[in-house]
Amino acid sequence: MLHVAAILLHCLPLALGQYDICKSWVTSDEGPSWEFYACQPKPMIMKEYTMVKVDPPGITCGNPPERFCTHENPYLCSDECDASNPDLAHPPSLMFDKEKEGLATYWQSVTWKRYPEPLVANITLSWNKSLELTDDIVVTFEYGRPTAMMLEKSLDYGRTWHPYQYYADDCMEAFGMPPRKVRDLAASSANRVLCTEEYSRWAGSKKEKDVRFEVRDRFAIFAGPDLRKMENLYLRMESAKGLKDFFTLTDLRLRLLRPALGGTYVQRENLYKYFYAISNFEVVARCKCNLHANACNFRDGALQCECEHNTTGQDCGRCKKNFRSKSWRSGSYTPTPNGSPNACAAAGTAFGNCECYGHSNRCSYIDFLNVVTCVSCKHNTRGQHCQHCRLGYYRNVSAELDDENVCIECNCNQLGSLHDRCNETGYCECRKGSISPKCDECLPGYHWRQGCQPNVCDEELLICQNGGTCHQGQRCICPTGFKGALCQDVKCDSSHRNCDSSSGMLAGSFFLLVCTLMLSMVDI
Repeated sequence: MLHVAAILLHCLPLALGQYDICKSWVTSDEGPSWEFYACQPKPMIMKEYTMVKVDPPGITCGNPPERFCTHENPYLCSDECDASNPDLAHPPSLMFDKEKEGLATYWQSVTWKRYPEPLVANITLSWNKSLELTDDIVVTFEYGRPTAMMLEKSLDYGRTWHPYQYYADDCMEAFGMPPRKVRDLAASSANRVLCTEEYSRWAGSKKEKDVRFEVRDRFAIFAGPDLRKMENLYLRMESAKGLKDFFTLTDLRLRLLRPALGGTYVQRENLYKYFYAISNFEVVARCKCNLHANACNFRDGALQCECEHNTTGQDCGRCKKNFRSKSWRSGSYTPTPNGSPNACAAAGTAFGNCECYGHSNRCSYIDFLNVVTCVSCKHNTRGQHCQHCRLGYYRNVSAELDDENVCIECNCNQLGSLHDRCNETGYCECRKGSISPKCDECLPGYHWRQGCQPNVCDEELLICQNGGTCHQGQRCICPTGFKGALCQDVKCDSSHRNCDSSSGMLAGSFFLLVCTLMLSMVDI
């Protein structure tokens, strides 16, 4: 109970004070009427609405039953995981249950008994709803925090994924990135994806257990360390490109890449002490309702915004049927303190009511559809009202619909992306191995060479042999006397008697040819 109270107090500055009322009944000289405001739901603890998936298949321990050790007592392996025994099972649901009497319940992976094959696990959280983070994401590990992992998010229900943050005990070694702290970010880089070493160094399983994605520290860049100047944050959300989308997601994925090692190298004689165990996965967020609702309820198996301002849809993302005289628009945090509701208005029927937002000065009536549409939309727009962006462009959320710069070119990297189109947040669809919004960077394990190419060698699995050294993951530099992609073959020259098989075959063929010629000469 105290834990829940602490969370509620932690979220208090984010939940109260602004944008919690959608409308008010006011009286003026023209009579009583509704006055509308931008509004948003209060934050909620999201784990009771979470759908969780763990992969690859068989990564959860207990089938078949398996014993495991701890780093404190690495040779006393009396603990057991057994999926058929409720007292010994560790299914994924235990990451989201309520702990009883201080006893931690947790999901657990299999042990690293197949070393050096990587022990990799993906934990995917889905809500079937757009959410906006309002507090830190906190993952609690038992038996040690991983030495390498990454957090990813999706904005399109798991179809595409984007890095959120990297975690490692050595960021350069694991991901080729220098370590950084969120507290050191500037206002212009508040949505930067970084790698941190703060949560991965060995501190003992009884001490530090939590790993954080620091949402509050990023908010504090604009709202101050105590988050009392939230209006500064909301104003920045409207003006800074991509900042609002940075805290928006539909799914989260935690990729566990290397387990806790106990502060040492992998000890192959006892691999039963290496595994993952998570007792809690805390996500605090609000439903994304595009500032058109102040309530969000769980109905028909999904979270639904209770839409105001004549809007409808799961995210209040479109106008109601009879309120489409202008294209739908999200509410705005500005001007403070009540924002702009941008409510949908009742549709007109006159021919001259067609709205093109200044991107066209010509309209056309389509008789068989009984609609009026804008003609020859400019400024890279398209649609009946020039309200959408052409393929290869996406919406500038900081610009109004009548702004000439409302559509921004995707600028997808031709070598790293599948095509020149991007989604509504400006993210391009990347080829295998490529990441970043424009697909111009490479995932760990890849290098850039006319696009992202798989590493030929690395320091873990594809190790250069016979003293060779790996050069930027692209090739092995072999010492004298060796050749091959991994320096695995001996060069055949005058200083080596043992030649490869192909050279031996050539020599044998030559010998056979000489013998045949000699025999033919004897017959003559």
